[in-house]
Amino acid sequence: MNWQFFLEVLVGGLLAGVMYSLVALGFVLIYKASGVFNFAQGAMVFFAALTFVSLVERGFGFWVAFLITFGAMVVFGVATERVVLRPLVNQPPITLFMATIGLTFVLEGLSQLLWGSQPHGLELGIEDMPLEWLSQNAGINVSQFDLFAALVAGILVSGLALFFQKTRIGRALRAVADDHQAALAVGIPLQQIWAIVWTVAGFVALVSGLLWGARNGVQFSLTFTALKALPVLILGGFESVAGAIVGGLIIGASEKLAEIYIPEFLNAPLTEAMGVSVNLAGLEIWFPYALALAFLLIRPEGLFGEKHIDRV
Repeated sequence: MNWQFFLEVLVGGLLAGVMYSLVALGFVLIYKASGVFNFAQGAMVFFAALTFVSLVERGFGFWVAFLITFGAMVVFGVATERVVLRPLVNQPPITLFMATIGLTFVLEGLSQLLWGSQPHGLELGIEDMPLEWLSQNAGINVSQFDLFAALVAGILVSGLALFFQKTRIGRALRAVADDHQAALAVGIPLQQIWAIVWTVAGFVALVSGLLWGARNGVQFSLTFTALKALPVLILGGFESVAGAIVGGLIIGASEKLAEIYIPEFLNAPLTEAMGVSVNLAGLEIWFPYALALAFLLIRPEGLFGEKHIDRV
């Protein structure tokens, strides 16, 4: 085995995994606050990225466009709390889930109504080229953009993890997640907590949209990027920020290694014995879901999820 190439693939997968963790974090925040899977997270990523790049193309500077887009995400978060969540307090989780599905279609339609549906390129000033120092000294080709994106995502994920673990808002968030009625009874403002969490999730969607938009282009397919977070959440747990980080690293590394080594492992003996080969095109797309499905059979609540015991 070429260990330098193996290390190169592994590092590339881990860097991609940090970006998956960032997308998964948006789901975790909403789930911790309301106990519902936010189906609209992918649409939020698309809306934020499309709004930002459209403003830049109309002559706004980077930071001006960033602040305007963030303001739009704040307005969306507050409006979601007031119009959608507040009337549904103490309703079953399936009701809230269906509401987020409705939000998805509203946000997707609004995005394209405001800015059009054509794809856009997005430049953040970081070239997608191998880091020269690492290539020359270690013989490993790692993209500068991947390193930059992983650094930004890592800082944001770590900062939010500390914020929600160590601050008063974080403790209130956990209380709201455990029991809405009990949180209201002890004076925790449920509406304010939900508005804050949706605002933070909007900021996470904005950063995710910029990073993934710079890599893949700003187009409607960005809404499906959020689906990559599903295996991450299954492995790490829907309620854990740490789980989002670890799950993202596992999924990122495993999909890259599987893409390279599973076809080689399967086809070599088959070709020698029978002269045939297996077509595993798109392996990197479906392998994370297969891994998550297998993991569900072993630990359904995820690595960092809490076991739920119902007494009857």
